[in-house]
Amino acid sequence: MKIQKLYPICKDYLWGGIKLKEKYGKKTDCTPCAESWELSFHKDGKTLLESGKTLEESVTAEQLGTNAADFSFFPVLIKFIDARGDLSVQVHPSDDYALANENSFGKTEMWYIVEANEGAGLYLGFNREVTREEYEKAIKENTLTDLLNFYKVKAGECYFIPSGTIHAIGSGCLICEIQQNSNLTYRVYDYGRRDKYGNTRELHIDKALLVTKLQKHENKSVSGDVLGVSKYFNVTKLNINGKRQNATSGKSFHCLTCVNGQGTLDGQRVSAGDSFFVPADYGKYTLEGDMEIIMTDIRKYYIGIDLGGTFIKGGIVDDEGNIIVRDKVPTEREKGADGVVANIVKLCHLLMDKLNLTAADVVGVGMGVPGMIDSEQGQVVYSNNLGWADFSISKKVEAALGLPVRIANDANVAALGEAKFGSGKGCRTSVMITLGTGVGSGIVIEGKLFEGNRSAGAEIGHSVIVAGGEQCTCGRRGCFEAYASATALIRDTKRAMEAHPESRMWETYTLDSVTGKTPFDYYDTDDAARAVVDGYIEKLGVGITNIANEFRPEMIMLGGGVCSEGERLTRPLQDFLDHEIFAGKRGPEVKITIAKLENDAGLLGAAALFM
Repeated sequence: MKIQKLYPICKDYLWGGIKLKEKYGKKTDCTPCAESWELSFHKDGKTLLESGKTLEESVTAEQLGTNAADFSFFPVLIKFIDARGDLSVQVHPSDDYALANENSFGKTEMWYIVEANEGAGLYLGFNREVTREEYEKAIKENTLTDLLNFYKVKAGECYFIPSGTIHAIGSGCLICEIQQNSNLTYRVYDYGRRDKYGNTRELHIDKALLVTKLQKHENKSVSGDVLGVSKYFNVTKLNINGKRQNATSGKSFHCLTCVNGQGTLDGQRVSAGDSFFVPADYGKYTLEGDMEIIMTDIRKYYIGIDLGGTFIKGGIVDDEGNIIVRDKVPTEREKGADGVVANIVKLCHLLMDKLNLTAADVVGVGMGVPGMIDSEQGQVVYSNNLGWADFSISKKVEAALGLPVRIANDANVAALGEAKFGSGKGCRTSVMITLGTGVGSGIVIEGKLFEGNRSAGAEIGHSVIVAGGEQCTCGRRGCFEAYASATALIRDTKRAMEAHPESRMWETYTLDSVTGKTPFDYYDTDDAARAVVDGYIEKLGVGITNIANEFRPEMIMLGGGVCSEGERLTRPLQDFLDHEIFAGKRGPEVKITIAKLENDAGLLGAAALFM
């Protein structure tokens, strides 16, 4: 299927205006034209194509994308709303209530303000916590709006309305609404208006009293170009000024709605008010011109947790590897394992609250944990950093959050993050080596972590490269870690300085100030420094060649502070590997590169435990 222009179904509700017809090009006999349903599979108004067929009957599952396939119904509905008059004060139920009582799904929605007259606004949520009795009394006495937040609005603002939140759009607002695919509304107050036949509209007060959230409401907006997220829709604003290329990945269609300006979409003319459907299997497309586009697609969301000894870092990550929000809380190891779990749970709620998400919107929680981890059992076998032994952390967090939890060693999840979204993206097999205090490692085969028996394997740092060599912290001698870690590099630099008092490294450094950067700084001007670097690269090269011969990955990624040297490190390592690798150029190439996600690798990799 090619990119399709969408032809909406319009509605003539009594509060509607004429802008959608006169300014935004809607072809309809509706007067007024209150709403245009731009993307809809709903029975009350299905979007048409140029052929005259509905989009629903024309599109295949592959064109909707794999994420849409997870729903038993098409999950999203997009519309323009032109409010010449005030809309009723109303509330939408949650899925749980609606499915149990209405044979329908509930409704979560968001509003993007396209235009707003001076002083125009909307009501959204209670301005304080109220009781049901106060709520009911205000309805009877026609004072309900006194209890509600009123927001004066302007073009470009965004408001998210979770199900159960009382709300109303005020006169003078023209809105692009992205919502759950539902037309279920409980009217609470309608200003005593009558329709063109003289009838008052039906109210649903008893039902509204059952489903309305009575807590104080605070409007929360997402920073950046992401406007709103839920499991039903992801909304991003695209500001086109010139030419921009975008692409679908097979996971979801893109619906592009122009709210301002004009331009082209792969050669098709685009004007304000137009909406287009880009099939999930379409791939790359080009937007050109001067226009604002609201892009809607369907994504999955995961919580990634990077558990450290001082801080717990977390973020909500989508299935494209974008960190939508992030935050951190203190680990507080002194409170014991259960205290740390409580902080993890607190952070997860904090992250979800920032995006108005509930547990139902999140696939699961992935965690990177330091130490020996039994991933299958969700257990920390031993963690020296945290002082834990045989602690079933997954079950504890699952019980508190009501979400599935997966864990893995922190070095392993960093490798997975780089493989999925960093330097190893697109590789079937990759290995990550972290050159820090020790040598961490992670192996990813066919997109999955290789962890060994009970997740205790893949400890590449403790493979011996020099029999009877330097003492390693593990108790053995000659381990890869004892030669390739930043600790080993600093040790050898200090030894060289002590053996060579004439070394120029003494000009800048003392034995107490040596870092892994020291010998590289003097590589071109000092023989002792050059010998340290060459010896380090040789030993690192031996270990990397062993890895390459054992797994023949497409990519070996290096992380850690030493990697700031860039090509000064990777170029000689690549030369060494190309010369030493089994079968040489007769076998497939193994490329050495620097990991690029830095501190985000662990967070992204933790989320990727569910991908």
